[in-house]
Amino acid sequence: MKIGIVGKLTKKENAPVISDIVKWLESKGSTPVLDSELAEFIGSKGGIPKSKLPANIDIMLVLGGDGTFLSAARLLNQQNVPILGVNLGGLGFLTEVSLNEVKVVLESVIQGEFATENRMLLNVHVHRHSERIADYVVFNDVVINKGAIARIIQLDMHIDGNYVCTFRADGLIVSTPVGSTAYSLSAGGPIVHSAMNSVIITPICPHSLTNRPLVIPDSSRVDITAKITNGEVFLTLDGQVGFSINESDVIEVKKAASELKVIKSPTRNYYELLRTKLRWGEF
Repeated sequence: MKIGIVGKLTKKENAPVISDIVKWLESKGSTPVLDSELAEFIGSKGGIPKSKLPANIDIMLVLGGDGTFLSAARLLNQQNVPILGVNLGGLGFLTEVSLNEVKVVLESVIQGEFATENRMLLNVHVHRHSERIADYVVFNDVVINKGAIARIIQLDMHIDGNYVCTFRADGLIVSTPVGSTAYSLSAGGPIVHSAMNSVIITPICPHSLTNRPLVIPDSSRVDITAKITNGEVFLTLDGQVGFSINESDVIEVKKAASELKVIKSPTRNYYELLRTKLRWGEF
């Protein structure tokens, strides 16, 4: 089995941990395939460009935090490659397997004894003067917000061609169910089970108290038009990729045709993750 490995490169203490996992995989008869940067990070020879990993592996192993997982998830767009996240970071809501149990879980994966769940992705298109100028795929969320010196912004929203409302706010978040526990939750959005078929729309500090979060079917198409920007406005994808928005730009968001295949933790369910990672339900 060829196991692609991407990892968090900002913590030097991760290098020996990752090296140990690579050697262990080799001892089990698997073939670790590292991206070039990670190979250099741990002092290993070889490695291939990260963009070429999906076409050369059977499983994607992420060793890091949620940010590392998000970048790997976008890399697997339209690839039928299962992904497993191992937490070497902080919160680790997406990288739900702990370091203590990684070898036990990987043993099962190598033997083909694992279950997967499909997670929806979002396609994001930016239109300027009727021309599509940008295309993105996101796993967590799409965020439109103001720059450091911008005042309140105005955003018109249509769903399936129907006018919904005009937001006057600091910004707007459109998220997947998985992304509902990220920025959307901090902005007052609902927790939506990751297996639900839905899209969550959450305004950021809206000027009107009547602008509440909205959950819509995942078959919907959301079009957001930047009407009054009063300064710099940015489109941010999964908190990692940024794009500058001009007045009258239209951001189109809809469910992607492909889904991400996530390997389930054999030791934790979704509700345990909420309790242990987010401390949900604590008094």
